[in-house]
Amino acid sequence: MRALVLNCSLKPSPNESNTDQLADVVVDALQQEKVDVDRVRLADLTIKPGVSSDEGTGDDWPGIRQQLVDSEILVVATPTWLGRPSSIAQRMLERMDALLSETDDENRPVAYNRVAGVVVTGNEDGAHHVISEISGALADIGYTIPGQAWTYWNKGPGPGPSYSETDEGHEWSARTGRAMASNLLAVAKALAANPIPAPPS
Repeated sequence: MRALVLNCSLKPSPNESNTDQLADVVVDALQQEKVDVDRVRLADLTIKPGVSSDEGTGDDWPGIRQQLVDSEILVVATPTWLGRPSSIAQRMLERMDALLSETDDENRPVAYNRVAGVVVTGNEDGAHHVISEISGALADIGYTIPGQAWTYWNKGPGPGPSYSETDEGHEWSARTGRAMASNLLAVAKALAANPIPAPPS
């Protein structure tokens, strides 16, 4: 099994990413089950606006698209800004829109028989809204979203410390993250054994 983690932090490397730190929990759990994990911080790349798989010269999205196709498990990790996914997460979903019309050799949408989950951080609430937005979009594209395939951390209402600045709530988020990894892998294995067929014509 191969997993791809797309970190939609607004901070490019090598800046510290709270979202990346919570994603570590899911990555570690997957790797303990012998899943090969690739991680990409999208802020480090040039992801042009658009809804195709290749927006021309200088666009780094085609490489990400190939990694998506090569992975059975997708983890989207995003901070919460103004109660919403980051702008980079929104652009990622817009580019993934192209997958709706792309099919494999058996005429199945390329996202079929792949699973996805969501990691969210932020020092204000809105995590469930963000999880719903991203999970709904990925389901539209063709991904299977297992039950409870998410984890999040927030400090509650109002301004406050970020994930890396406090230990508060980490135990719950880590436990939920490990459950997320387990559920993603279980459903990915089930789909590998019993693939979803092509849609009826």
